[in-house]
Amino acid sequence: MSITGTLIIQMIVFLILVGFTMKFVWPPIAKALDERALKIADGLAAADKAKSELSAANKRVEDELAKSRNETAARLADAERRAQTIIEEAKARATEEGNKIVAAAKSDAEQQTVKAREALREQVAALAVKGAEQILRKEVNASVHADLLGRLKTEL
Repeated sequence: MSITGTLIIQMIVFLILVGFTMKFVWPPIAKALDERALKIADGLAAADKAKSELSAANKRVEDELAKSRNETAARLADAERRAQTIIEEAKARATEEGNKIVAAAKSDAEQQTVKAREALREQVAALAVKGAEQILRKEVNASVHADLLGRLKTEL
């Protein structure tokens, strides 16, 4: 055989192979490629949608965080005001209670001073009577001279 005949047969076989490939092999490959391209496009669209949803969710989260920070700051300020009010009320009550205690102590001290003066007057009166007994060298009857002793107590 000659080279021309071999070349022509090879061209015919090649054309049959190309025709077979175009008819039976190429359509499933093209269909698979189209499906894959569609899946990739859907995936990219879903990714873009998820990205925008994530951005919106992040914005909502930031808004909620800012809102909760503001609420927390307001609650802290309110708690501090309440604490200051409670402290001031406690100080006022403590001052009032302290004043009551001081007044009671003063009253107690005055009563004890009065009692001590009375006791001292009685002791001085008794000493005066003893001194008078010693001077007069005789016994003085306290019941007989009660009026005299009462005046002596008031003078002291």
